Amino acid sequence: MSVAHFLHSQLCSVPRQSPCLVKKIHAQIIKAGLNQHEPIPNTLLHAYGKCGLVEDAIQLFDALPRRNPVAWASLLTACNLANRPHRALSISRSLLTAGFDPDHFVFASLVKACSNLGALHVKQGKQVHVRFFLSPFSDDDVVKSSLVDMYAKFGLPDYGRAVFDSISSLNSISWTAMISGYARSGRKLEAFQLFRQTPYRNLFAWTALISGLVQSGNGFEALHMFVEMRHDGVSVTDPLVLSSVVGACSNLALWELGKQMHGLVIALGYESCLFISNAFVDMYAKCSDLVAAKYIFWDMSRKDVVSWTSIIVGSAQHGQAEEALGLYDGMVLAGVKPNEVTFVGLIHACSHAGLVSKGRALFRSMVEDYGIKPSLQHYTCLLDLFSRSGHLHEAESLIRTMPVSPDEPTWAALLSACKQHGNTQMAVRIADHLLNLKPEESSSYILLSNVYAGAGMWENVSKVRKLMMVMEVKKEPGYSCIDLGKESHVFYAGETSHPMKNEIIGLVRELDAEMRKRGYAPDTSSVLHDMDQQEKERQLFWHSERLAVAYGLLKAVPGTIIRIVKNLRVCGDCHTVLKLISTITNREIYVRDAKRYHHFKDGNCSCNDFW
Repeated sequence: MSVAHFLHSQLCSVPRQSPCLVKKIHAQIIKAGLNQHEPIPNTLLHAYGKCGLVEDAIQLFDALPRRNPVAWASLLTACNLANRPHRALSISRSLLTAGFDPDHFVFASLVKACSNLGALHVKQGKQVHVRFFLSPFSDDDVVKSSLVDMYAKFGLPDYGRAVFDSISSLNSISWTAMISGYARSGRKLEAFQLFRQTPYRNLFAWTALISGLVQSGNGFEALHMFVEMRHDGVSVTDPLVLSSVVGACSNLALWELGKQMHGLVIALGYESCLFISNAFVDMYAKCSDLVAAKYIFWDMSRKDVVSWTSIIVGSAQHGQAEEALGLYDGMVLAGVKPNEVTFVGLIHACSHAGLVSKGRALFRSMVEDYGIKPSLQHYTCLLDLFSRSGHLHEAESLIRTMPVSPDEPTWAALLSACKQHGNTQMAVRIADHLLNLKPEESSSYILLSNVYAGAGMWENVSKVRKLMMVMEVKKEPGYSCIDLGKESHVFYAGETSHPMKNEIIGLVRELDAEMRKRGYAPDTSSVLHDMDQQEKERQLFWHSERLAVAYGLLKAVPGTIIRIVKNLRVCGDCHTVLKLISTITNREIYVRDAKRYHHFKDGNCSCNDFW
């Protein structure tokens, strides 16, 4: 074997994240005088990209005496491999400005870069498509398959289908990309139809369908398809589909099914896979089993930013602020750079503990130390921190001066804080502003009505009700889901058709009577209807979470935690009721509502009564 062949084979076998090895081989190539020996320069570019050394790849490229299409494609591929799509597109502008005509390899790399940038860069993607269409390579099926994938990631399946239908020789990649495009856009019927038609019903096609369904919020359908895949005997040789199914369990808070998936992952030998472990940390945290989430986290031999962020956010969401902040210190000491999601969790944790100075410092560090541009979510978390802690004027100043436009929930959160802290004057001012926005959420109208009623502004109360009718605002039906292992039940507000209706209502009445003995008085302020007090109390009595808890008390194994997922926010009265029920029955009740996680135990809640 020649020296050139030996060094080239070494470059080809360099593993990812081995920058020192690449540079060592590069030094040997220079010493041997082979730095211009084809195909070594292009392979070296690829190796630098694989190891994330984009700037080294660019420096090598600039030193090439001849820059052929393969060299350009290798450089762009290096950027994509290093997850630097912005750099790839900036390099491509130099390429096009120089009058260079891209070939099919370069086009494939450019399309890949646009795909990695996501839907915010649709314009660039379409421009590349037009240039490809007008080029001599417009019939290249590989580039077309990449375009189908790009449009799938952009959420434009119809554009992708037009390209898909123009491909002369459809392969597995084309079919998989198109199935994914329909599934992730929520177009289930078309995704299923195409999946049934494909001649490539392999693991990758199944993964595309299942992952797409999970991403579009169709978790139950994804789980059914996974069961069908297992029945078909498809061998799981790649764990990506498993992480998608675990993600579905996370979104739906299916704790028992998540545990079963954990067993399957162990049986298949993928428990040491980093992104699978990350998925389980997230799943257990979202299913309110923080003990299991922490066990998996600390047992991981390697932890990346997703690992640390998942456990930090999980701890913050469950009201364990000091734990979340301690984990962040450990993350920094481990040399792992936090991302924007990490800071969302940290500032959220500070708001639970009233750590205003710490929250300000973290927000400042995010911008100054890590160069992260704050999003609306970051400002909302900071606003929540100020509001919870009674710094209402600072919160109002923030919401009026922040560079991103506050949305309806952000104004409503500030208004709720004003009401909570009894600042009627500011509450009325914020309410007037929110009312002028003509909100769409029914919860905003309830809040507005209560604020105006508390200030004795009955004309405004009437105005809110009229506007609600004009805007045709309808309250989303409330429902609560309880997971009991082999079975899960969904209860809707006012449920009347359940087979155990009599037993459930009987227990709710018993609990209601006991609570009243302990001084409970229903809070009907969340009921926005013209009806008498008795009828308002009856509406509260039929709220879905009370029915779900009663069913859990009747059916769950004695002493076990009752886990409930609710589609709306828990109202103030139900929050009080669940605290009392946890005391009366000596049971822990976990509720994941549309905004927060609530751990009810011994008459207390992890949210500290602010949600």
